[in-house]
Amino acid sequence: MIRKATIKDAETIAKFNYLMAVETENLHLNKDILNQGVKAILSDPEKGIYFVYEKDNRIVGQLMITREWSDWRNGYFAWIQSVYVDQEYRNQNVFRSLFMYVKEMVGKSTEYCGLRLYVDKDNKRAQGVYQKLGMTESDYLMYEYEK
Repeated sequence: MIRKATIKDAETIAKFNYLMAVETENLHLNKDILNQGVKAILSDPEKGIYFVYEKDNRIVGQLMITREWSDWRNGYFAWIQSVYVDQEYRNQNVFRSLFMYVKEMVGKSTEYCGLRLYVDKDNKRAQGVYQKLGMTESDYLMYEYEK
């Protein structure tokens, strides 16, 4: 079952985000800051929305959507972020189901113009999954300044 996450899911979401950062970037996030960040989103839908996939009475997968306004398209892009599927449930269409759920939501909406996501350039496995779902690599590179 897929549903919007609630504040009661904060602990699991923060745990999954921590595991994702370790797995994909060998990055050990500050757990206090991470917990605060997850709770901030769950408390304010303007910041983003988490969707979770439940199976066997527990959360086994997640993704988060944030919005970016496009003046070129006069609509919002939904950015898929914080994707994680519990290792026991991988290759069981958990992410595919979450992606299709969000894709359908975006498709039915008049305020969204598309979906975007970013992926670590070395994460070939994830890139292959996104391509199988019909996403294409964009011509844009991402740069950042971190304070």
